[in-house]
Amino acid sequence: MTRLKICGLFREEDIGYANEVHPEYAGFVFAKSRRQVTRDKATELRKLLDPSILTVGVFVDEQIERILEILDDGTISIVQLHGNEDEEYIARLRERTSAQIIKAVRPDSREDVKRAESSMADYILFDSGAGTGKTFDWSLLEGFSREYFLAGGLNQGNMADAIELLDPFAVDLSSGVETEGFKDLEKMKEIRRMVRNG
Repeated sequence: MTRLKICGLFREEDIGYANEVHPEYAGFVFAKSRRQVTRDKATELRKLLDPSILTVGVFVDEQIERILEILDDGTISIVQLHGNEDEEYIARLRERTSAQIIKAVRPDSREDVKRAESSMADYILFDSGAGTGKTFDWSLLEGFSREYFLAGGLNQGNMADAIELLDPFAVDLSSGVETEGFKDLEKMKEIRRMVRNG
C-alpha cells in the first residue's frame, strides 16, 4: 500500500487538516522556502498534530548539530535531506542518530537513479526540484529496486497514474494539495482517497 506524505505544513489550520486526513507522514520545511518554519513554530505545531503521524524535517545543507537538536526534542522523527548532502554527510549523521534518513534526488538521467541505489539513506525521494510543482520523466525509475518516495508535480490529475505505473512506497505532495499557496482540505481528502484506493 502506498503511503502519503503531506509536506510544507506551517499553519495551525494545516495541522487540523492533517489530523482529519491522517497521512502517514507530515513534513516541516526548515530550509528557506515560503513554507519555512522555525524550530519553535514546528515544535508548537507538532504538539497539535496527531502523535501517530510521523513528522519529517526537511533540510538543505544544514549543520548536523542543528538537525540533531530538532530530532532530540521530538519535533521531528525523520530527517529529509534536500540539498547537496553527500554520502560522507549521511554517514556522519548516521553515526549520531538512529532516525530514518530520506535523501532527495533529482533524477535527470538513469545514472542519477543508479547512483541512488547505493545511497546509505533509508529511503530515496525522487523529485523534480525544490518545489517546482512539475513532474519528471518517470520512465527513468524503471528497474529501481529500493523503496522510494515519489514527489514533484503530483496532484489529483496524475496521482492514479503514479500509483498504478510506479507503485511507490510513498507519495509526497505540497503544492499539489494547495489552493493559492495554502493547504486545501478538500484536495487533501481527495488525494488521501486516491492513495487509499490505489
